[in-house]
Amino acid sequence: MDEYVKRQLSSVPGHIGFYYKNLVTGETDGSRQTELFQAASVIKLPILAAILLEEREHPGVLQERLLVRDGDKVPGCGALQHISGTQAYDIESLCKLMITISDNTATNVLIRRFGIEFLNERFRALGLQETKIFRFLFDTEAARQGKENLCQPKEIGSLLEEIYHGRCVSANASERMRAMLSQQQINHKIPSLLPPTVRVEHKTGEDEGITNDVGILYGREPCVLVFVSNETDVPAFEQVIRTVSLHYTRV
Repeated sequence: MDEYVKRQLSSVPGHIGFYYKNLVTGETDGSRQTELFQAASVIKLPILAAILLEEREHPGVLQERLLVRDGDKVPGCGALQHISGTQAYDIESLCKLMITISDNTATNVLIRRFGIEFLNERFRALGLQETKIFRFLFDTEAARQGKENLCQPKEIGSLLEEIYHGRCVSANASERMRAMLSQQQINHKIPSLLPPTVRVEHKTGEDEGITNDVGILYGREPCVLVFVSNETDVPAFEQVIRTVSLHYTRV
């Protein structure tokens, strides 16, 4: 393993996962890359891919309009929680909100529309055998029962690789996903120390003791980076994410 990265990862407490792949040479690196982690909002990336897979098989799904009611609204990231009354949004707009500002209300409305079992079936169709959704966001009762949405670093990395190469669902769907990821508004981790000329397409996730960031970084050579954590020192690991991401723009 890259010695600099190894030192950085070992400097923080908790359950830390990492995966790297150079998208030109195929070189890989990682730590605990096949273990399972609480996904937090990283689960929104495979949800997006699953919905675009459904759109490929049933064109018009993205234009379907869903009602967002006051009872659907949950805290944390997002704008919909602040809009009072019942409003209708098309699925494509909800997907964009789910990714670009990590809107939790939009995500739950999409989970309700497609269903947890259906989404997990689509995850498997996308090659995600270990990454699974078990509950709605902010479902405290399910969380008390130990139900958590889970991801595997290597699987998420492979999904990002397929998106980069235009092979996730279809070339058009992959392009849509990259466009949404490039418009990410939560940029205090992977992109934080990078020069403005370095493009990043990524999705974050946060919860108590959890901070994640996964994406495609366009340094000297494009690469996939997956950082996940459970029970960690969040500020310390976020600084590691920043410095390691900068490191990979130079190798």
